[in-house]
Amino acid sequence: MSASFLDHFGDVEDPRVPGMVLYPLDEILLTVLVGVLCRAEDFDEIEDVGGELLDWLGRILPFKQGIAPAQTLKRTLARLDPRQLETAFAAWVKGLAGRIRGVVAKACPRACRRQDPGDGKTVRGSRKNADGTGALHLVQAWAHEAGLVLAQRAVDAKSNEITAIPELLDMLDLEGAIVTIDAMGTQKQIAAEIVSRKADYVLALKGNQGTLKQDVALFFGDPGIAAECSRHDEAPQAGHGRIEERTIRAADATWLAERHPDWKGLASILAVTTRRTIKKTGAVSIETRFFISSLPPDPVRLAAAVRAHWSVENNLHWVLDVSFREDACRSRKDHSARNLATIRRAVLNMLRREPAKISLKRKRLKALMSPAYRQALLAA
Repeated sequence: MSASFLDHFGDVEDPRVPGMVLYPLDEILLTVLVGVLCRAEDFDEIEDVGGELLDWLGRILPFKQGIAPAQTLKRTLARLDPRQLETAFAAWVKGLAGRIRGVVAKACPRACRRQDPGDGKTVRGSRKNADGTGALHLVQAWAHEAGLVLAQRAVDAKSNEITAIPELLDMLDLEGAIVTIDAMGTQKQIAAEIVSRKADYVLALKGNQGTLKQDVALFFGDPGIAAECSRHDEAPQAGHGRIEERTIRAADATWLAERHPDWKGLASILAVTTRRTIKKTGAVSIETRFFISSLPPDPVRLAAAVRAHWSVENNLHWVLDVSFREDACRSRKDHSARNLATIRRAVLNMLRREPAKISLKRKRLKALMSPAYRQALLAA
């Protein structure tokens, strides 16, 4: 049952002194994994869950010394090399990739296999300073169609995401994927890396790319040129007290690629104009965002990629904060917050892989109560 997950962690080095270890590392990782799966939120609760499920856990690994106490769990995860754990996590997810691709290929047309938004998240409860600074910030790859976290890397601050994104991409099988990244990650080297890996990109533009955004804004700002662009008007959407209407315009970027030859694969540009109307007051605001892409100038397909990227807030960050209470977790000693975050994402993947049409909260409760269901989740 546990082989598909635990076997990928065999190369993670135990940071403890050899010969002075009562609780093997694989038992500690399994205890934490199952504890988080069964709704535990801190190390004390993980110990409690492990103690209640000891007989069941003993069918997977020996547990000759029983369940490790909370302090041992905490110290071990605090000292464990987080990069090794993240690499093992990415390898485990890649082991699922064959089955994931088959499902998503059917749901995503025109040979687009999956969507990988690269996006950052701050674990607020891990902040070390009184002013709220020093919190763990993670950059993660999210497979939108499959609903899975593919990999993650930690950075010192949000401004350092551009150094972590290439490392993140190196951990992934990108061939055939569409990679979307926020404007901070819109860098020439990153675009070139994505294209060299036989993938496509949709990258947001802000003011940190020299004259690139200015050229795109001037292009779409010309009424005559804009009128000739391919256009798609989405149906109005109502929610949260407002009505949103989006207009998407796309154009060939051959001229832009000639002006900026360092942007490898540049094939199209995109303008997404959002008109928001507040129902209560009638106030109207209009915002236009610009993007570059290696895909053809198809406004419908490009708009779908942009929408998928924006959905990461609800489908990943919101789930981690609300269903797993990640921001409320106060683990901050050494690497404990980062390693716990990796295990949370492993649990999230397991829950998302299980096909039952119930909430994640109910799945975790059911995992706590039902040994058969718990086993099905680990084996999914």
